[in-house]
Amino acid sequence: MTTLSRASSIPALMKLGMSAPKLENNHKRSGFDFKSANNKDSAFTVFRPQAASQQALDFAVAMQKPSWRLTATEPRMRTPTTEEDIIPKNQRYPRVCPAWLKHEKQVLRFYGFYQEAVTERVDENSRKRNIIIQYHMEDGTVSMTEPKVENSGIPQGAFLKRQRVPRADGKGFLGPDDFRVGTEVAFYSRSYHLTGCDRFTRWFYEENGIDVGDDEELSMDQWSKSYKFMKTAEKGGLPATKGAIEQKLIGKYALGAPPIDKKLTQFLLNDRKVLRFKAYWDDHTLYGARIYFNVHYYLSDNTIEFNEAHSRNSGRYPSPVFMKRGPLHKKNHPNCVPGMLSAEAPLYLPEDLIVGESINVWGRKVVFFDCDDFTEKFYKDYLGIDQKASTIDVSEKPVTHAKLAPPPHHRGREEDSIISCQMINPKAPKVDLEKLMVLSGEVLRFEAKLVNGIPEDEMRVLVIAYYPADDEVAVFEMPVRNSGHWVGKFADKRRMKNPDTMAWFKLEDLVVGKVVTIAAQPLLITRADEHCLQFLEERPHQFPHSDPVACAVKLAPLKGEPEMHDADGVDPDRLKDLARSMGIDVIDHEIITLLRRFGMGDAAAPKVHGPSVLETAGA
Repeated sequence: MTTLSRASSIPALMKLGMSAPKLENNHKRSGFDFKSANNKDSAFTVFRPQAASQQALDFAVAMQKPSWRLTATEPRMRTPTTEEDIIPKNQRYPRVCPAWLKHEKQVLRFYGFYQEAVTERVDENSRKRNIIIQYHMEDGTVSMTEPKVENSGIPQGAFLKRQRVPRADGKGFLGPDDFRVGTEVAFYSRSYHLTGCDRFTRWFYEENGIDVGDDEELSMDQWSKSYKFMKTAEKGGLPATKGAIEQKLIGKYALGAPPIDKKLTQFLLNDRKVLRFKAYWDDHTLYGARIYFNVHYYLSDNTIEFNEAHSRNSGRYPSPVFMKRGPLHKKNHPNCVPGMLSAEAPLYLPEDLIVGESINVWGRKVVFFDCDDFTEKFYKDYLGIDQKASTIDVSEKPVTHAKLAPPPHHRGREEDSIISCQMINPKAPKVDLEKLMVLSGEVLRFEAKLVNGIPEDEMRVLVIAYYPADDEVAVFEMPVRNSGHWVGKFADKRRMKNPDTMAWFKLEDLVVGKVVTIAAQPLLITRADEHCLQFLEERPHQFPHSDPVACAVKLAPLKGEPEMHDADGVDPDRLKDLARSMGIDVIDHEIITLLRRFGMGDAAAPKVHGPSVLETAGA
């Protein structure tokens, strides 16, 4: 039978158990007792503890020291210290930094302006407003500010709040690649011209290998210029006028200060010292020309004079004074009212007169090209300038007129027409008497045929007659049976021009194997008569095609061909093929010259003796 017992896990509760709880002998046992009731020193221990082991004794001895835990605990394996162990976790950088962390607090700053139309003012029609564009790289946003100008009357300061700005074409947002100095960037329907950037921006682009462009000079509108001038005048930044300085000196003299006459001192030190220059002025007006001057600069009072230096028979008025002696201002302008006060422009001083440079003389550009020895020494001693180093050569080249030939009129000889244009009383053209006496009666004939592509003209035979005494040419047509063409004169005897060279026909132009154009007809020269060939061979230096030695030397590269060493000779056509294969251009006239000198065989089948040709060529 099961009974209830007290639960050990939960106090004051009963549990189902096999035995009932004990209700007696629950007193606490005593650990010691007395041997004698009246003697307290007779107490003794009832329980005898078990003997302690040696390990427990060792532990008890070790625990008597304060550092017993260090000796009892095994040493921990130490790992090497890394950078991550030193840096706190909230300050560690990731291996791949995001843009907001990599470019934190980095801003690309550009300077620029945009033009704004002004319609309500008379003194200006447009205004340039300067802006500063800041590109924040951490999140790709753009902000703009406008520097404040004093008394501008325009609300300035923050121009564009920081935000991502879309491109004008709608393709994404503005980035660093959209900003370059010297270009324009457009967004929100307005164009901004970038003129510069700061040092960090330039360094950032150079580190990435991008040319951001050179800074431009900041342009100023008319209002900015006038406002700057007004502020400079208010603060006394403008130089005092000559009259104000003189009044100040007069006030000093009135108070008893000793007078110092600068003009007198300058006169006493530099009297009779004059700088002499040579200059010119190009007058570009109608009928104008170059005018030369002798320029005198007087060091005693800083005055200058210009005297014209005309050549003989120049046709100009003989008065040399171009500008009388007096002070010359750098900017001259007449006043509209006599006696009107105006600011005086600075004078031209010796340091402004440099050889090779120009000055403005009442609207005329006068260029200095030389100076005398005293002037050169003065500039070297006092200013350290070598005036002779920049001397300009103004010597004019002689004028030559191109002779124009009269237009062709096809009447008479051209020499007669040219002489009638060159002389009022024309004379007969000069004739080469030596050539006329030596070559009079000589006629050189060449046989030719028409090669104009017309079948009816293929059988026509023509004879070109050249007269070396006066270089005249005539063409005759020979009779051919059943040709259907009239025989006789094809072209009159006269001097003719070669259309290929646009010069008169010469004997060198008539070569066997070439095509010449006479009377607008192409003629292929096929052969020449015996007298003509002998005439040409007697003058080998003038006609190299008739020189057998020159023709043989031309064929020297063929020494490796076996046919050239054949004692039976080479066929002329085969010889031309061999030369063409070696890149040598051989014409028919040269083949004829070789046949006349080195020919062999009968007249029906002539050949060229190759060994003789190579021996003459020295190959």
